[in-house]
Amino acid sequence: MKKKISDLIKKKNKQKIVSLTAYSKNVASILDNHCDIILVGDSLGSVLYNYKSTREVTLNTMIEHSKSVRMGIKKSLMIVDMPHNTYRTPKEALKNAKQIMKKTKCDGVKLEGGKKIYETIKTLVKNKIPVMGHLGLLPQSDKTFKFKGKNELERNNIIRDAQLLEKAGVFSIVLECVETSLAKLVTQNLKIPTIGIGASKYCDGQILVFDDLIGLNPMNYKFVKKYANIRNEISKAVSNYSKEVRKIKFPNKKNSF
Repeated sequence: MKKKISDLIKKKNKQKIVSLTAYSKNVASILDNHCDIILVGDSLGSVLYNYKSTREVTLNTMIEHSKSVRMGIKKSLMIVDMPHNTYRTPKEALKNAKQIMKKTKCDGVKLEGGKKIYETIKTLVKNKIPVMGHLGLLPQSDKTFKFKGKNELERNNIIRDAQLLEKAGVFSIVLECVETSLAKLVTQNLKIPTIGIGASKYCDGQILVFDDLIGLNPMNYKFVKKYANIRNEISKAVSNYSKEVRKIKFPNKKNSF
């Protein structure tokens, strides 16, 4: 197991794990100073391309953004989402995961699902491809966005799937929109760390979409805390620029050759 990943696992019960998404070099270089994990998430479909679903994101799109992100990372663990319909069988998953690892030089890949992809994860891990799991709300397959764990069947399935993923060899599991007591129970039952998004403080770490955290996305979500309002800052900067251009104040001598 790669040192970065083994170090991450050692943080369980000792230090909370900080994770964020990034889709470009410039953002990744900033996050690299603060994050344990930087995820190139297929959330870029809605964040950057206004897709209605992450199911529209292609393998090539993920690879190209990941190549950019890689250039901005020196310390953090870099994980790449395998997009929809790229891991329908163990054979297909292995082929595509190898391509992602080779072209992006990432540290691992993330797959959504539990029991259905057990053999797929085993195949990837057997071939020395580190895998992060993802349970709870599954954007690639769920048609409605509702929190998970509200009934006994959902709770039992998530508990079972978490144990299966750990057995298959994942090094960590993202829990998305999972009810608090269930997220706590799953975290306590595993030897590997859980990373929560809308899954309470009891997970071993947290992840958010970067654009949500900085207030670039105007939408408000229950599980998001906005730590800045970058939309306002960008608007101010562009407003000042446009005024200076129109008043012929920019460029001045200092900005000219």
